[in-house]
Amino acid sequence: MNPIQEIIINAPPFVFALTIHEFAHGYVAHRLGDNTAADLGRLTLNPLKHLDPIGVLAFFLIKIGWAKPMPVDPRYFKNPRQGMILVSLAGPGVNLVMAVLSALVAKLIFIFGAGLPGFFVMPLLQMTAASIWINILLAIFNLVPIPPLDGSKILLGLLPRNMAFAYTRLEPYGFIILLALFYTGLLPRFIMPIISFAQALIIGR
Repeated sequence: MNPIQEIIINAPPFVFALTIHEFAHGYVAHRLGDNTAADLGRLTLNPLKHLDPIGVLAFFLIKIGWAKPMPVDPRYFKNPRQGMILVSLAGPGVNLVMAVLSALVAKLIFIFGAGLPGFFVMPLLQMTAASIWINILLAIFNLVPIPPLDGSKILLGLLPRNMAFAYTRLEPYGFIILLALFYTGLLPRFIMPIISFAQALIIGR
């Protein structure tokens, strides 16, 4: 595909994957008693409320993107540490569900789309394939335990309190650490085999 075709194919599943990821965070937080996201108008599937323009641009340039962080106040939870673990798992969890659903849709297109014109079927197959990959990528990448990713919040809730306090000191440097790991190739080397394994598992190869 040329760059324009690639954007047309990848943009819808990427935007939806980011949107459903952030919505899941906010929805679980809301169910646990925190209405911060709802009060700020973020408890919605409207992508315009969640997209970060720089994060979207980064995805098409370097294949890693992000949305605006979902505002969550754990003080409203009965158990803040447990609540944050659940909220943090919700985003990657819903992305994995979306990857599975996308694989099912792809199989249905293969089954029922054989008699349809190729110019109609092929873009749909490409889009569902992109959806599988993008959702798995977002899920696995966000589980990396480096601030500000979801994995760091999960780890924070699992560590003993003294270790958790020490771990929070990494937060101001998390983005720099992520960039360093990405550009040295260490992060892709670590997560790409996991992503490939998850993709093979989901599509049945």
